[in-house]
Amino acid sequence: MVDMLQLSNIAKTFTMHVQQGARIPVFDDLNLTLAAGDCMVLSGASGQGKSTILRLAYGNYKCQSGQVLVRHDGDWVDLVRATPRQVMDIRRHTIGYVSQFLRVVPRVPTLDIVAEPLRLRGVDADVAAAQAANLLKRLNVPEQLWPLSPLTFSGGEQQRVNIARGFIAGFPVMLLDEPTASLDADNRRVVIELIQEARDAGAAILGIFHDTEVREAVATGSFDVAAARIAA
Repeated sequence: MVDMLQLSNIAKTFTMHVQQGARIPVFDDLNLTLAAGDCMVLSGASGQGKSTILRLAYGNYKCQSGQVLVRHDGDWVDLVRATPRQVMDIRRHTIGYVSQFLRVVPRVPTLDIVAEPLRLRGVDADVAAAQAANLLKRLNVPEQLWPLSPLTFSGGEQQRVNIARGFIAGFPVMLLDEPTASLDADNRRVVIELIQEARDAGAAILGIFHDTEVREAVATGSFDVAAARIAA
């Protein structure tokens, strides 16, 4: 399969400016490759740096050295050195990210929030809304909530909106940070199906899954984050 994401020779250190510039090393020589059709699970105890890897892969965190290469429009682009315009284009077309928390503009309706990734690609508004509605139905978000801002929803409802928004555009690379953490069993099964369908369609998926059932259902491999920290 075609490689889609490569983290090569990554060194990452956090500087704690409020604590007299204390430096906390996280990774010294992190190397990870993700191919189309893979669903790689990041494994390791809390605090080992799993979410840090996802944020490096999305370009939210900068590394001190190394490369974060993503295959975008058939070419490799290094997110470490990419321009802001390139990063935005990659996030619009290539990399989707489902974080643990939904961050949205207040008062924007749920249906519009879920449809937005398609509209940003130029998809007709009615078509985008119809696809958003299908995903929201599948994830059991009540239709009467669709015209409302999800900021008023329960944690589980917000997470399902977050998942719908993350999956609607069929990104070639997907980063998933505990997507089922606040979901009941029925909705976990829906998310498992969505992940399996994306993987089978060729998406390269990198994720954190603390739920054993979910991990065993979707994973094609795992990456030991603790081992990557040995030299740090």
